[in-house]
Amino acid sequence: METAQAALWVVVMLVALAILFDFMNGFHDAANSIATVVSTGVLKPGQAVVFAAFFNFVAIFIFHLSVAATVGKGIVQPGVVDTHIVFGALVGAITWNVVTWYYGIPSSSSHALIGGIVGAVIAKAGAGALVSAGILKTVAFIFVSPLLGFLLGSLMMVAVAWIFRRTRPNKVDKWFRRLQLLSAGAYSLGHGGNDAQKTIGIIWLLLIATGYSSASDASPPTWAIVSCYMAIGLGTMFGGWRIVKTMGQKITKLKPVGGFCAETGGALTLFIATGLGIPVSTTHTITGAIVGVGSTQRASAVRWGVAGNIIWAWILTIPASAFVAAIAYWISLYLF
Repeated sequence: METAQAALWVVVMLVALAILFDFMNGFHDAANSIATVVSTGVLKPGQAVVFAAFFNFVAIFIFHLSVAATVGKGIVQPGVVDTHIVFGALVGAITWNVVTWYYGIPSSSSHALIGGIVGAVIAKAGAGALVSAGILKTVAFIFVSPLLGFLLGSLMMVAVAWIFRRTRPNKVDKWFRRLQLLSAGAYSLGHGGNDAQKTIGIIWLLLIATGYSSASDASPPTWAIVSCYMAIGLGTMFGGWRIVKTMGQKITKLKPVGGFCAETGGALTLFIATGLGIPVSTTHTITGAIVGVGSTQRASAVRWGVAGNIIWAWILTIPASAFVAAIAYWISLYLF
């Protein structure tokens, strides 16, 4: 009985830690949804975070749980995961999020979590315990999502410039201030739909590993789904203003038309990835779209030094979080 109670206590603690990670995901990635709409002056920061948080939660009614299934069942071989691996993965991801938030670096919460899982699993059972297909498609989209965001954002900008080439600039600005509300809402939907599901996936992984859920279940428990969508929405409401500044102003200066094109290109990328069940970085995606929009004006409109620093953070995210997760895994063996 005591062993069972101890096991339940550990599971409850890890679920709480996962919810904390989800909250931090929203907090850390708030900039992804609202940086452009704030930087163009369409919404004030307080209005923007409430707006984004609402659409983060509404995503629960729109997207299937395909990303949660990938994280819960498609990253690690069945039977390998235990509470120590989940603890290591979450500590690795949270640590990297805190470091990058402190320095205002737009890194990926998603890849920090994947890196955490990889590091903890390798520490326990070696690389052979990983599902190569799930890892490869996740790693591939580190490059695909920003490139697709870049492509769609730049194409949108070129198309809009051609369509409205004979329209007065002040009229275009007025129209796109309104349209940017639609694009920001769409991007926030994609943000909630993809990112909340990653935490749902790690909780599902934990519940399957500890016998509180079955691998044959079609979906995770409803309480896990609702809790994760609420947590990411609340995290977004608190915002991450250090990163908003980098995303909204330091990479390139945006007008409402550019913000609309970046958000729309980014949202389309997220919808595609979520539909395919691929956990992607909303940070990578919107950064690629912003750079794409800026580059259509002139190459010098993009601060490539800032963009280069962000790319280095992308490259380091998985190995850094994996390293911390491995250490946390070994420590946890002595804690519970």
